[in-house]
Formats: sequence, C-alpha cells, structure tokens
Amino acid sequence: MTAAVLPVPHPGRSPFAGADICRQAGLTLPDGAARPDFDDDLWDFTDVAGLPVSLALAVRRFGFAQIADPRWRLVAKELIFAMLVPRHEAVAELPRAFRTPMHLTTASGRLRETTQLLNWLAGQGIPSLAAVGSHHCEAYLAHRRYVLDEHGTVAGERSPGIRRRAAQAIIDLLNYGELFTADRPDPDLRPWGGATASAIAEMPAGRNMNKTPPLSDDVLRPMLAAALYLTTVIGPHAVTLNNQVREANRQWGHNADGDFTRPPHAPVAEITRLLDRYLHDSNPLPMLPGRWVGERLAAGWQPDDPLLPVGLNTLARQAGITQFSRQWLDELRDPIEEAVALVGIQEIFARDGTLVDRADGQGRVPWSPPLHQLQAVALTGVVRTATAAVIAAVSGMRASELMELQAGCRQPAEELLPGMTRYRLAGKLIKGQLLGGTRDEWVVIEPAYQAAGLAGQLHDDPADDALLFGRIAFNIRYTWFRNWVNGSSGQRLGLEPVPDYPVSLRALRRTLAMELAYRPGGVLAAKVHLKHVAVATTEGYASRPGGAQAELLAEVNQHESERNLALLREEFRNYQNGIMPAGPGARELTDFFASIDAGLDPAEAPAAKVQRSDREIRSLLTKRASVLHLGTANYCWFADPSRALCLKLAGDQAGDKPLIGMCDSARCPQATHHPCHRPVWAGQAESTRTFLGQLGRAQKTERARLQAEYDRAVSVLARIDQAAAAGEPE
Repeated sequence: MTAAVLPVPHPGRSPFAGADICRQAGLTLPDGAARPDFDDDLWDFTDVAGLPVSLALAVRRFGFAQIADPRWRLVAKELIFAMLVPRHEAVAELPRAFRTPMHLTTASGRLRETTQLLNWLAGQGIPSLAAVGSHHCEAYLAHRRYVLDEHGTVAGERSPGIRRRAAQAIIDLLNYGELFTADRPDPDLRPWGGATASAIAEMPAGRNMNKTPPLSDDVLRPMLAAALYLTTVIGPHAVTLNNQVREANRQWGHNADGDFTRPPHAPVAEITRLLDRYLHDSNPLPMLPGRWVGERLAAGWQPDDPLLPVGLNTLARQAGITQFSRQWLDELRDPIEEAVALVGIQEIFARDGTLVDRADGQGRVPWSPPLHQLQAVALTGVVRTATAAVIAAVSGMRASELMELQAGCRQPAEELLPGMTRYRLAGKLIKGQLLGGTRDEWVVIEPAYQAAGLAGQLHDDPADDALLFGRIAFNIRYTWFRNWVNGSSGQRLGLEPVPDYPVSLRALRRTLAMELAYRPGGVLAAKVHLKHVAVATTEGYASRPGGAQAELLAEVNQHESERNLALLREEFRNYQNGIMPAGPGARELTDFFASIDAGLDPAEAPAAKVQRSDREIRSLLTKRASVLHLGTANYCWFADPSRALCLKLAGDQAGDKPLIGMCDSARCPQATHHPCHRPVWAGQAESTRTFLGQLGRAQKTERARLQAEYDRAVSVLARIDQAAAAGEPE
C-alpha cells in the first residue's frame, strides 16, 4: 500500500488538506463512486472493494460532525488520516505513530472514542488541548470506567475493554500531537507514567480472555433440534412456498411487469371469467389479511357483510385490473357472494396441507396451515435463519465467514468410500487477513452441506456469486426464529420450546469448540455426532493447515488441554480422599499421584524442596495431562504407544494417537476406570443381561459372546467399587 506524496502544506494548513482519502490509503473504489475527501465531515467508505460483508454500514461511515469544536474536529480528522496512511511523509517522522495501516473497523472504533473524549473535554470547559493535564486524563478514565445511577452514585463498573479504549484515545492524542495544526496537547504530558492502554485498563491476560459463555444444553438442544427439523422436514415445503410467493408477485403483485387496466366501469366480464375458474377448480377465493379487514370496518363496512374478508384487490390483479373499486360492488356483489357460498375463502398460500411427522413423534400434521403472503414470507425467513444456525452450530464458522458464503458455495461431494462422503463449502477467511479476505474451504458434515443447499434454494437471486445470507443481524433473526418455535406454529409441529436466552454466532462457535473438547463422543440435539464433526474439522485442517478450521481446531485443542488438566486435578483430589482408580493402568497412575503427594508433605518429602502451591501442582500435572484421552467408559493414558493395545490390534505401531473405537480398557495397560465411568458400565451390564434373557436355546454362540461381555462389565463394576471403597488401587 503506497501513499502518494502531497504538496508541502502552507504554514497553519493541515498537511492532508484536499487529500483523497481512499487514494492515499490505497483503498479501491468502483468507477463513479463518490470519493471521500479529507475536508469532508463525512468519510463514506461504503463502496470500498474488499470490505467484509459483515462490516456494518455504520462502521463504514466516519462522521466528524458530532465533534462540536471545529478545531478538534480537524484534530480528529488528522488523527484518523494518520492511522489510515502511516507512510505519509508527515506521519512517518512521528516517533510514536503506528507503522502499519489501520483497518477501517479499528479506525472507526478509535474515532468513536476520540469523539467521546473531545466532547467530554468541551463539556468540562477545557478551552484547549494544551490545557489538558493528568488529572483530566484520570477524570475521563473514571468517567468511562464507572456506571452511575440517577443520583450520581457508582452503580457498577464497565469492562476492561472500554477502559482500554478510553486510555488509548488519550494516548493517541499525545502520540500524534506534533501532527495537529489547529490545536495540540502539551508534548510533556505523560499520564499514568507512560504505561500502555492495556496496563492502565488492568486488562486480564492468559487463558480466560475469551469471555463468550458457551450455551447450556437446555438452550442448545431444543434450538438445534428445531433448526434441524426445519431444514430437513419443513425446508422442501418452504422452497415450494417461496416459489409460489415469487411467482404470485411476478404475475399479479404490485410490482408485476404485466399490463393492468383501469376500466371506467365495473369489469363484469373479467371478474366473472376469473370466478368461473375458481369454481371449476374448486379453489377458495383469496382471504384478506386481518389488518385490512379492520381498515374496511373503519371505512364503514358492515361486520356481517359476506364480502368483508374477501381479497377483492387480489381478484382484480388476477383479472388484469389495477385495483378493485368499491363502487363496482353494486354490479359484482352477487356473483362474488355466490362464489363465496360455493367454494369459500382461504389464505392464498400453503393450501396443499401435506402431512409431515411431528418433531415429538406424536403423529402427523399438515406441514403448515394456509398462509397470507406476509406469513409465507415470514416462514421462509424462519427457515433461512434455521439454515444459518445449523451451519454455524455444526461447523464453527465465525459470523464474518458465514456472511461471506455465496449461493454456489457447495463444492461437489466426494465419495471417498462406499458410505463415506466428504462435503465442502467454499468461502472466505476474514479475521486476521488483508482487505478482501482469503479464499478458504470448510469440510463440513452433511447437515451443514444440506442446509447451505436449502438456503440457496430459498434465495431470491440464486446466482452462484450472490451472497447466501449477506449481512444479517443474527441476534434479531434468532429472536424471530425462537418466537416462531415457541408460538402456535412451532408447537403444532411438536417442537420443544426454546428458553428465552440470547444466542449469537460467536456463542455457537464457542459451544462447538467446548463440546468437541469435553464430549468428543457425544451427540448434539440427539442427531449430530460430535465425532463426525471432529473428523470433518481435522480433515479441513489437514487440507488447509492455515485455514479457518485450523483456528477452530486450535481452540478445541486449548479446551482439551484445560479439560485434561481439570480431570487430572479432580482424580488427584480423589486419590487424596481415598477414592482410587481401577483398571490395568491404575497402579501406574496412583504411583504418579503418590510422587506428587509426597512432595506436598514436608514430613514425607525426601528433598529440601516442597511442592506447595497450586501453580506447582499444575506444573507437575500438566505433562501427564497431555497424554490423557477420553474414552466412552475409561481414561486412556497414552504415554507409550508401544504399550497401546489398540495399536497392537490394528497393527499400527507408529500411531501417535489411540484408536478409541478399538479400545479394550479391561486389558490395555494404559487404561483406567473411575467412579465417573460406573454408569456406563452399569448400563452396559443391564442391557447385555436384557439381551441374554431374550435369546433362544439354539443361539449358543451369541449367548456365549454376550455372556462374556456381561461378565466383563460386571467385573469392571466390581473393581471400580472395590478400589473406591478400599482406598487402594486394584
């Protein structure tokens, strides 16, 4: 990005006066687009090529008119210009200026905070930036830090992020002060001793930076179940419905292309021919939406008029007439009333009433009742929201990545083996990339692939390069989706109500990452197997190591490390409380715990150093936790691949991970059983005993196999109980 050299400014004149912002910043605009000028009070970057679809319009427009003082308005312009064009000759010589061009999103945030700061200073009666002192900086930080009630009493504290932005706004004015021409702060001012904005704001660091809470199961389960039901069961019918609405708009909607007449007299012949078609096909006449019925009543219609709920304008449009005039009723009332008596009236769309299975399995119902046009459009929107929720929930796409998907994003499915198919979605990686993003692909499971296809079918312009979703306010759309599910429409289909809790695309990604880490063999919404999602994510990482799925996998791995360490700490506490593990690897694990426990007791410790703190315990446990893998009914301590029974059975001695699906934890020397696994083994024993009771006398081979499984489950249960009760490993 190379900045053009501007003429040397006159004394007292801004060095950027008259500058073309986009040309200076290397931003591309289409031909004919308005180009923001430095002297403008509004810099509009809406049409800049390569901006993320998810970037809100408000962020693309930089408004300086909100800054009351004209001098400080110029200061803000010079500051933001310098951040966008750091290689300009007037900026490059500043010792503390940023050297990398700032993204428009970041620059927009800096402008908002700078605007707040300058207007706050004006409100405090500060005549010039040169009069700003350290006490003013402290006061502004306190102003942005604390939340006051109506009595001026501190009622709360804002987040460290807001405090950092406030401190950064002050630091920016100081760092770029030499550049300002209308007013500038004291060059010797160094509030907070020159500390960074993060240090001033007391920003936390480390593992707990991600503050987005994952969704609880009682929110995720009904939400995802409803979304999957809508995309798989209701989706095909919604496509037909959407096509019907589009065709109706094309033929006789208000913006239809046909020639509609304005007859001076009642079009008796045209309306009569139309009514004959309705009678011949036994189709009910169109019903007027309730809000228009209310307007008719307000206009003087009688409540008992049989034509009150009839969509007369719809009949007129279908007959090729611009609008139905109430004066025509004198001549047309009788034939219309006769048609109403014979075929009735009904909403225009979704009249087919095809039966579908209810989501709760309680019989079959029509997929939808008849709908008015706005209701049909709303239902289509709910299904589109469901497709976005499914894709985000089972792929982990960020909002910026989801909004970059195009209608033709589905790549041809690859059949690797019979019954094994790889599905890919093409899109863009936005976060951390240069302007315009980077082309990327996601390997996804079939529900996400099918949801993308359904969203394309519901698109108003299904061209391959059209955005599949575009810039959507998912939070608002999700509210509509939840209200529909919890309302009469969703309950009629047997959908479980969704709790009133906000769901964001960021929360869906965080939830998926944590579910993959903490429940690798689990199931989402009783339909989506997490092991399938894990395989797809790993394949996506392998094919594109620097892509979006690599970042998701890194998040999963971080959560897995935290999970393993937490489980190991829990088992160490169990060991200290006399609750021992069972299984072939129990003795090795308890010996490891004993070595740590000995270091905690000064009387028992053989060496001078005693491991006392949680940090030291964490350090000792971390290495062991790195080899922990979760099985369905055991823990696998994969410390030595040569001892792994699963690799021996598979003939893969070079493997670097256990084959959990082949685990025989009753025999593997690196497997342990713990009280948390007891319900799994108890369930296995109970189900096996049930099957044994159902076998006939002739099924001896099957009986012998099931008996061996039952005996093994009972043996493992006994050893778990014995180890936990006796306080000694088996």
